[in-house]
Amino acid sequence: MVYILGGWQSDFSANWSRRGWGLADAFGEAVAQGLAATDLAPSDIETGHVGNFAGELFAGQGLLGGFFGLVHPKLDGLPTMRHEAACASGSCAVLAAAAEIEAGRYGLSCVVGIEQMRNVPGQTAAEHLGAAAWTGHEFQDARFLWPAAFSDLAEVYDQRFGLAYEHLMAISAQNFANARRNPNAQTRDWRFPPEAFTADDVANPVVEGRTRKQDCGQVTDGTAVLFLASPERARSYADARGVPVESLPRIKGWGHRSAPIPLDRKLATSREASSEGGHVFPQVRRAIDDARARAGIAHLSDIHAVETHDCFAITQYMAIDHLGLTAPGQAWKAIEAGDTAMGGRLPINPSGGLIGAGHPVGATGVRMALDAFKQVTATAGDYQVAGARNVQTLNIGGSTTTTVSLVIGT
Repeated sequence: MVYILGGWQSDFSANWSRRGWGLADAFGEAVAQGLAATDLAPSDIETGHVGNFAGELFAGQGLLGGFFGLVHPKLDGLPTMRHEAACASGSCAVLAAAAEIEAGRYGLSCVVGIEQMRNVPGQTAAEHLGAAAWTGHEFQDARFLWPAAFSDLAEVYDQRFGLAYEHLMAISAQNFANARRNPNAQTRDWRFPPEAFTADDVANPVVEGRTRKQDCGQVTDGTAVLFLASPERARSYADARGVPVESLPRIKGWGHRSAPIPLDRKLATSREASSEGGHVFPQVRRAIDDARARAGIAHLSDIHAVETHDCFAITQYMAIDHLGLTAPGQAWKAIEAGDTAMGGRLPINPSGGLIGAGHPVGATGVRMALDAFKQVTATAGDYQVAGARNVQTLNIGGSTTTTVSLVIGT
């Protein structure tokens, strides 16, 4: 059993280059602020894990675990590791830290998710992010690789089930609206005219294929930090603060699956495997089910909110049916019924998600887990889901090459 003691998230609207910051500055702020938020001391940390996708490409910097030693002298000598799984890097860092605790190696771990992405031109950023596809083998003609890739996913949904663009735009509009309640969201102060959520080529221009501007998650500088603890350390932490250890959230279940890197291979597999119930990405479905099974959750009604990977609106559309809220291809029914909105049957991305809150790639999985922690401790403020006791995360890397799902609850 692994407990979550708390954490901290940076303001995702910040542009670090304009501040004169590099990765080390942001890393130091995250750890220091996280320690303050959880009332922990540097000497309490026994191991450190970093989720980061492309520090070498965006900032020319690898070996990010070495930044722990810059934060405080007590962290000089700390055992550290860095984890890369594209957009699922942060979740893989959480999994690795949890595994160390479960193995009895350490009692308290600091997990940092971090990415700097706004220090290069947009075209360069798109090229860097393309490293999560099969380089030299897919989407070589696309100017913006990932908008092209997820345009293909939208095309598959349209061919197999039918797809109306208005339902994708309902997802984007909802996530931007949720983000306005999140004080750390990148887009909290953004406002759009109604035509921005239509197929208007001026207000919502095409980026690649079927993908338009408002379909896309954000390019973001950001950090998130999380502190994980063994039952023994969690009990001592709770006792020192006069609270029952049962009130501390824990990682109740996890799922982790990988698939072949090319998108067309994944789509061909799901087309041929009728035994999978018709889901477009069988491994995504398996990761979700694995997390719930390990958490002992048999019914969707026992999940009270979801933080999911809306790198594009179609990704959240896919997540809705893979989460089991609808049958495959029928996510539109949940959207039209308001099931995924705040106050709905299963609120999705109360934080604003990647479209509204922002998407610093290596930090996203850690941020999702932190938002789940906030929800189940009723500390999410204006974006709190009333009565949330179990929150599921769904974090994907590449074209669902890596999928990680967590169930976090009390």
